[in-house]
Amino acid sequence: MQIVVCSNCGAKNRVEESRLETSEAKCGRCGEKLTGDHDSKPVVITDQTFEREALQTRGRPVLVDCWAPWCGPCRMIGPILDELAAESQGRYRIAKLNVDENPQTASRFQIASIPTMLIFKDGKLIDRLIGAQPKQAIAERLQLATRFAA
Repeated sequence: MQIVVCSNCGAKNRVEESRLETSEAKCGRCGEKLTGDHDSKPVVITDQTFEREALQTRGRPVLVDCWAPWCGPCRMIGPILDELAAESQGRYRIAKLNVDENPQTASRFQIASIPTMLIFKDGKLIDRLIGAQPKQAIAERLQLATRFAA
């Protein structure tokens, strides 16, 4: 058995691994299809998927890393965010937004310097980290966000 957090409604579901492998697992609350390692890696989001992947996620925070491939500090925190995603256990979600390829979202949230990490919970922007941060600082902000009532 494995505990899987629904990416749609945030409900925790006990699921047999075999059902995850065959894509038969569905959330008991909302019926959304469940995937076992959905949050173990950062999800790449775009202007088109931002609303669904960041703002419509309920019950847990979503950290959106606003970055660009040419940015040295962005490349430095990339592995940190990979680690945090692997350690999330469904408590939060990590997403990456390339600001060069997605100017609408970058403009909407006034991203003036990168890396900038935006933390959303239940559709609301609740925190912003600007510049390269150590893993512990990012983890602490995510921990606070998990307790935040949006």
